[in-house]
Amino acid sequence: MKIAIVGTQGVPNQYGGFETLATFLAKHLSDQMEMTIYCSSKDMPNGQDLFYKASLRYVKISSHGFSGMLYDMICLYEAVKKNEVVLFLGFGAGYLMPFLTKKQRSKIILNFGGLDWKRDKWNWLAKRIIYFSERLLVKNSSHIVADNAAIEKYVEASYQKKSSLIAYGGDQAFKQDYTELDFEKFPFLERPYAFSVCRIQSDNQIELLLSSFEQTSIPFVMVGNWESSSFGRKIRKKYQHNSHLFLLDAIYDPATLNKLRSNCMLYMHGHSSGGTNPSLVEAMYLGLPIAAFASEYNEIVTLHNALYFKDSVSLIELLNKIDSFNLKGIGEAMKDIATQNFTWNKITAQYHQLFLEVNKANNNG
Repeated sequence: MKIAIVGTQGVPNQYGGFETLATFLAKHLSDQMEMTIYCSSKDMPNGQDLFYKASLRYVKISSHGFSGMLYDMICLYEAVKKNEVVLFLGFGAGYLMPFLTKKQRSKIILNFGGLDWKRDKWNWLAKRIIYFSERLLVKNSSHIVADNAAIEKYVEASYQKKSSLIAYGGDQAFKQDYTELDFEKFPFLERPYAFSVCRIQSDNQIELLLSSFEQTSIPFVMVGNWESSSFGRKIRKKYQHNSHLFLLDAIYDPATLNKLRSNCMLYMHGHSSGGTNPSLVEAMYLGLPIAAFASEYNEIVTLHNALYFKDSVSLIELLNKIDSFNLKGIGEAMKDIATQNFTWNKITAQYHQLFLEVNKANNNG
């Protein structure tokens, strides 16, 4: 079976959740099928030809911003002609759908991740363009994957379509102890600290988190792509001089990242949009006590067993009485939930079964 994965910046992962998914699908399934992953040579100029046993196909357009929509459409148009099943990740190719044949559309499995048109980072025009792209994709794809029960309900209520509920894995995260040398590079390791890793964008509650921690004495470490946007540069400049806020650039070395997050006192998750976020399930698998923004998505993933905040007032109150919570018990509950629900063996097996079902349906049709 020839299968293509479309909609990512590319692999190896240097960006986000869809790239993580593509990584583990390649790791677990590329020896069982002929897999191609589409990548942007603009975003990944020093790309390789193979990733595990998956072929990498490069397109000379950036996968970000509005050029990302053109990138997605070009990749998807080629993929549906050359492959039997296409997993499309995101929202960017919606306006291509009316120009595909019924046979081509029947090959497409859509995972659009979350309600991107609701993200604060977009202006009103961008939100409308993204919304209609989503509608065209959902209405015309043969099958929908929802990574969160809230997305599953949204698809059924908004489009009267069923979807397969398949989340993300978190078991790539691992406990990493620090050494004496690490204290020189990361002085915050000497005290209990809170930690977060995310894309630096407004709907991840970046400023809410920083302004709240600024009013406490708890060291807070935030890792992200600060220099990738004017928003990130502005926020970093505003808060970087605070002595107990540590704003670190994105870390792609797993050992270093896991060293910092697996030893934190409290993991902060500010995502307010999307479905099941990979960084959240990774923190859960590490057994970290978690304080999450009070969204339906986050509450579903953590089964209402984490700590939650909805604004700066509630977060500051939570932080001021952090010693009164059973943080060890919360961390153990997070680990149990992740072990049962968010492992890549389970997730990739679900995708494999779905690929087989879609291919069989198309062959029978």
